[in-house]
Amino acid sequence: MIQRLNQIGEAALKAVEDASDQGALDEIRVRYLGRKGELTSILKGLGSLEPEQRPLVGKEANKVKRTLEKALDRRLRALKEAKAREGLPGLDPTTPGRPRPLGTLHPITQVMEEVCSIFRYIGFSIATGPEVELDFYNFEALNIPPDHPARDMQDTFYVDEKVLLRTHTSPIQ
Repeated sequence: MIQRLNQIGEAALKAVEDASDQGALDEIRVRYLGRKGELTSILKGLGSLEPEQRPLVGKEANKVKRTLEKALDRRLRALKEAKAREGLPGLDPTTPGRPRPLGTLHPITQVMEEVCSIFRYIGFSIATGPEVELDFYNFEALNIPPDHPARDMQDTFYVDEKVLLRTHTSPIQ
């Protein structure tokens, strides 16, 4: 019986090596390990053996079964890897991927850029100017009187008496 198990194991391993696709491996698995497979029928017939032969034959049958299952899994992995390499020539799956840039623009900046692009699309242009402005250009040229609330120290950031910080750095014109 042990000799028969070894013959089945060798034939199965040879068939696994010769398998060229996953379908062939499935057929081999069914032929030897399926419900009506050759190895399964030997395992089912252990009860009819002599009591002193059962442990020996059972141990050998399980050894052949494990060896066959490992060979089937290895061959299946090898076939899948070969298919993956075949489908994408020149691709090495072991190379590291491209690094992704960290961070994004602030949501307000994103909205500002989107609004500016909309205005550019409909014909406006974006003009930028100085970060600081003279009091004359910001208030007096616009006829805003000296006692107007917008000229108060808490409403406008003055660099000195006649120079103030602009509140908008990129007005839309």
